[in-house]
Amino acid sequence: MKFSRLSGGLAAACLLISAAATTASAQGARDAYGNPKAAPSPRSAQGQRAPVRSQSANTVSAGANSAVRFGFRGGLNLADVQGDAVKSFTELAGFVPDGAITKQMRPGFYAGVYATLPLGPGFAIEPGINYSEKGTVLKGTLPFPKLDFLKARVTGTARLAYVDVPVLAKVFVTPGFYLYAGPQASFLVSGKARVQAGALGINAYQDDFDISNQLRKVDFSAVGGLGYQFENGFGLSAGYDYGLTSLDNNNRFDAQNRVIKIGANFSF
Repeated sequence: MKFSRLSGGLAAACLLISAAATTASAQGARDAYGNPKAAPSPRSAQGQRAPVRSQSANTVSAGANSAVRFGFRGGLNLADVQGDAVKSFTELAGFVPDGAITKQMRPGFYAGVYATLPLGPGFAIEPGINYSEKGTVLKGTLPFPKLDFLKARVTGTARLAYVDVPVLAKVFVTPGFYLYAGPQASFLVSGKARVQAGALGINAYQDDFDISNQLRKVDFSAVGGLGYQFENGFGLSAGYDYGLTSLDNNNRFDAQNRVIKIGANFSF
């Protein structure tokens, strides 16, 4: 792990959270989930006793809105590998195409559980654990110039799977709408490279390689994004995972995970 990248990512996350918290504070008193706190009764403020039923209702409502919540989430990953990604996975899989190589995002999914821990007005910490598919897709031409008319192509896919453990700071800017950021540790579950070759749209060759022993077992990222939590517990979010450590276990190349995440969640 490169300490400078980690420090820079966490510093940016702290600035984001600080700015959002300032905005939230300026909008008045709110509970940990961004909902406005009930204003004190004018009669209570003058020293007169408020009706028992009203006081009880307000207490129950405030307690429900500030309680610890658990939930599950899942959605779509659009994963890529930045840095020296082409060199990394062509070497690991023995995939040596000729000519230009194009790189594409690899679609996948993530799913997991979390706990939202309220710490103050409009602010909460949210640890979680997710299964997440990552990787990238490389495409190139086969090294047979005389057969170019066949449009022979080769595709290499890095198929990586991790267990992500994020610890997120969430700031509710308005009721329901929040920003989040924080660090994330990812533990490698599976690392494979698939090479496919074909011509005229027909797949003629496919082979899978296990590359997990050549990848780091733990990856660190800076995570950030935004979302909206509805009163019924359903929510939507979008975020980005910025990998901070190189994937290669032998320090032969410098390549990091990058992931765009779009998903839904339910809190109860």
